[in-house]
Amino acid sequence: MPSGKTGRRVASAVASVEQKPAARPIAIILFGSPGSGKGTQSKYIVEWLKIPQISTGDMLREHIRRGDEIGRAVADRMKAGLLVPDELVNRMVFERVQQPDCERGFILDGYPRTLAQAEEMVSVLDVRGTSQVVIHLVVDYNVIISRMSGRRVCPKCGTLYNAVARPPKVEGICDLDGTPLVIRDDDREEVVRERLLQYERQTRPVIEFFRATIDRVIEVDASGAGPEAVFERIRGELREVLGQDRIR
Repeated sequence: MPSGKTGRRVASAVASVEQKPAARPIAIILFGSPGSGKGTQSKYIVEWLKIPQISTGDMLREHIRRGDEIGRAVADRMKAGLLVPDELVNRMVFERVQQPDCERGFILDGYPRTLAQAEEMVSVLDVRGTSQVVIHLVVDYNVIISRMSGRRVCPKCGTLYNAVARPPKVEGICDLDGTPLVIRDDDREEVVRERLLQYERQTRPVIEFFRATIDRVIEVDASGAGPEAVFERIRGELREVLGQDRIR
């Protein structure tokens, strides 16, 4: 058995470990204009950190697919490239982040898009004790229009292709299941241009709010480099922010 002094040292060390506060959950906010690569980078980060991606665009498209109350309310707005009302988007996001898989943290992709959403988000996450870091993907608009207007998607499996950067093996056909590819309504060039105008008027001020409110805003140039190179830049920055106890 350990002596009294040794026993006290062991007990003290155990108490120290037990009293060490758990790491706060982290919200990684991927911010950038439509077509900046947020979805792709989200998937890389999900695979790396094993935390869920919360994409408002994906959630809204799923509601539209189901034809439920939310889907019917937003379908026409999304087809026209218009933003969905803040109250509805906030409700969807805050319900989602309360799920058990978000206990360690989560990635917000495509949210917040307006100053009102950003203010509400910061307020709610602060109350929840959730740390926040912003990854701002900066891309030239001409590059974005080329990227998005060339996108095609498999309606069956959801795989994304690009006519220039990632074409299917057979034009217009999904490599995985042979389904004819389609152009999403919100990827049509006229809609892309409208979305960029909306972004410039309503969403661009959000980054200024982040710079004034959140300590960690990381700017990443995502115009010329491939997605893997962009991810390596993001991972390098996040390693310093998160610390080794969060990285598996």
